[in-house]
Amino acid sequence: MSKEVIKTGKFVSLTYSIVEEQGNVLEQSDLPVNYIHGGETELIGGMDAAVTGRSPGDKVSFTLSPDQGFGDHDPDLTFTDDIENVPPEFRKLGAEVQMQNEQGEAKSFFVTRIENGKLTVDGNHPLAGKTLTVNIKIVEVRDATKEDAMSVGVPGQNPTIN
Repeated sequence: MSKEVIKTGKFVSLTYSIVEEQGNVLEQSDLPVNYIHGGETELIGGMDAAVTGRSPGDKVSFTLSPDQGFGDHDPDLTFTDDIENVPPEFRKLGAEVQMQNEQGEAKSFFVTRIENGKLTVDGNHPLAGKTLTVNIKIVEVRDATKEDAMSVGVPGQNPTIN
């Protein structure tokens, strides 16, 4: 019996970790993440291509530059103001602040620094500007069922689903 390989329409279960250049683990999923390969679920830049053709038990690592991952850090999305100008509920590190532009579009900003009477908020993704290493372990590969399609958010329009 041949091993199943990852290709369009296959149910895939994998675990992964994302590590920054200094070796710090930024995100890790020890519980398997499930998706249907080639479906609507978007994986972090290049992950789909990196696992295509792989089988259960395979380990894959690849590097993501900022433009492949979460983009470059945009200094125009960082603002600093006197802490007295900021409502008390936002005066803590990690606080989420919703801001709206002239077109009415909302964006989340997070308090990233408080020092010397100043508070800084940043609208960049926390991983923006970072080169990352993604480590993946393939747990399971098999034909996708209609139940799989329903549970992973693909509403059954994939013609390769049994």
